[in-house]
Amino acid sequence: MNNSFEKQWVPHVTVAAVVQYKTQFLMVEEKINTQLVVNQPAGHWERGESLIEAVKRETLEETACIVEPEYLIGIYNWTIPENENVATTTDTFLRFTFKCKLIEEMNATLDPDIHRRLWLSEQQIRSTEYQKRSPLVLRSLDDYLKAKNYPLELFSGIK
Repeated sequence: MNNSFEKQWVPHVTVAAVVQYKTQFLMVEEKINTQLVVNQPAGHWERGESLIEAVKRETLEETACIVEPEYLIGIYNWTIPENENVATTTDTFLRFTFKCKLIEEMNATLDPDIHRRLWLSEQQIRSTEYQKRSPLVLRSLDDYLKAKNYPLELFSGIK
């Protein structure tokens, strides 16, 4: 039985966008603690918005790109290992990754947590030149390249 005074486990629900334009993928470089890492545009699902709205908002805030989600690539669960040096204050993430189509790339100020927007090839993303934020970066890319997709209708009525 749970003691009401115990800290409850609450995973952080996030969204991420895989955006491919020609042979390049839209990525962000951000600083986690003191380390620069790359990630797909991603962020937290906020109260009152749908997951579709969240991925569009996060991508716009982090990259100044307007995107349109086309399908769900996958739903992932990841817990930061206790000894990982890039750990944040949260430890468990439930991530919804969407394949999104680029509508417009703008020249605007990016979210303050983002160092820069990048367009990288698959080989660049896989290279050791870029430290990945989490294993979900490559897992999402791999599932996209395997053509895993689920219709957005799965989310009708979820807000």
